[in-house]
Amino acid sequence: MLLGPRPRFRTATRVAIVGAGFSGTLLAINLLEQDDVEVLLIERDRRRMGAGVAYSSPDADHLLNVRAGNMSAFADRPGHFCDWLAARGLGCDKAFVSRATYGQYLRETLGLAMEKYGRRLQLIDDEVLDIAEHGGKVTLGLVNGGLIEADKVALAIGNLPPHDHPAIARGGLTPLYYVGDPWTGPLGEGLKPDQTVLVVGTGLTAVDVVLRLVSSGFEGRIVAMSRRGLRPHRHVDGLAPVRPVLAKPAPELSDLVRWARTAAQQGDWRLTVDSIRPITQMMWASADADKRARFLRHLRPFWDVHRHRLAPAVADRIDALIAERRLVFRAGKIEEVAAGLDGVAVHWRPRGEDRPQRLDVARIVNCTGPQGDLLRATDPLVRRLLKQGLIRPDALRLGLDIDRDGHVISRDGRPAEHILAIGPMTRGDLWEVVAVPDIRNQVSALARRLVNAHWTGGEGL
Repeated sequence: MLLGPRPRFRTATRVAIVGAGFSGTLLAINLLEQDDVEVLLIERDRRRMGAGVAYSSPDADHLLNVRAGNMSAFADRPGHFCDWLAARGLGCDKAFVSRATYGQYLRETLGLAMEKYGRRLQLIDDEVLDIAEHGGKVTLGLVNGGLIEADKVALAIGNLPPHDHPAIARGGLTPLYYVGDPWTGPLGEGLKPDQTVLVVGTGLTAVDVVLRLVSSGFEGRIVAMSRRGLRPHRHVDGLAPVRPVLAKPAPELSDLVRWARTAAQQGDWRLTVDSIRPITQMMWASADADKRARFLRHLRPFWDVHRHRLAPAVADRIDALIAERRLVFRAGKIEEVAAGLDGVAVHWRPRGEDRPQRLDVARIVNCTGPQGDLLRATDPLVRRLLKQGLIRPDALRLGLDIDRDGHVISRDGRPAEHILAIGPMTRGDLWEVVAVPDIRNQVSALARRLVNAHWTGGEGL
């Protein structure tokens, strides 16, 4: 497809969005609600158009880990998703619906935008391989050889695939024994009921993989392992309404945990964690790189399992598998793996112990979760932009380095004039930008900035 320079009479701002997952789709819809904007939404995988990886799962056991009432795609229309559910005879109040249902909601919302805005929105089924700024414009080179010219480009590339554990990478395991990306294919194929699967990681991705293995018919044993062995906690129904904290409750980021422990003594800890949602980005922004690094090194695992919780039905499934001894969580470090004729010997050291143990497994699945280290990226566009110096990693290598307005920062420290980024890859600047409530605020504000419209304030929780 060749979309070259525009006719001189065109006055609309043309914005190209690279990636049509949740962040890219939402930005497109928000932009179209502004006057005089043309949007080009580019996605290399048509199957994920409008939903991305997170909401493309067809597994009915994969539920949202946020109640439906807080999953509207629009910051200024909090009831939008609930209205969509009600129109289809589905409940919303305190409901945790399937991710497949939410993916359908996003695709239909995108479809309605296409009908409403007509030719102002173009979906382009292709892959961007190159981006260049010149003459106050941006040119994007596509895999098929076409070129697109735009006034602005927004990178909505989502998370990078998980990195291989160093010991596993050294082991040189074949795909029969090792699944490096749990979202790229089947997990339980060829497994027998008396075999064991090792899941590396104990967070939300690990929970998803455990449920996929069980739903695919695997009847064997699953061992989920991470350095601390922490697993996500559950949501609890019937709690009192959250009272948002709107000012910094602690002087430093590291003091936040101490404050939270004290505050939680007065009620359920979930209310305490949820109450600081409005100010976590502010506290992150006020901390320097050293303090952020200490938080990530010492507190992030505990933050994640308390902050990103499981739907009650999912937590019940996990508890039942543990009770049946089909699932066990372990805290330890993998030191070496070696493939044999019938599987893999995993040598690991339990946390707090000096003597290693051996675990024989039929397959290892990498569930360390999405990553953001650009320097380890295999994505062709990311590698090309890095090589050209148009982008650079943030100080903690959580994602893209950006300025406060979302412009990517080049290797020489200058913000790009026309290239921006949104979504999880901006977590180095914002930290809390992986959940729907945070991303919808980000894209709403960015859409208005891109067309110089007056920004309207965000929401609470």
